[in-house]
Amino acid sequence: MHIGKLMIVAGIVLIVLGGLWILFGRLPGDFMFKKGNTTFYFPIMTSIIASIVLSIIMYLFNRFN
Repeated sequence: MHIGKLMIVAGIVLIVLGGLWILFGRLPGDFMFKKGNTTFYFPIMTSIIASIVLSIIMYLFNRFN
């Protein structure tokens, strides 16, 4: 039963992050390097924000569980 709740929370988190990705796109602090036909994209700021949001959600999930 515990894994079911975790899957539901993970799905909701992915939906929220997907919506935020559409709204914000590339954030300041995300690095993109282009050279010729090669593009390297490193979303460091997006990763930090996603980590904070996931940490808060998992904290709340564990607190009320």
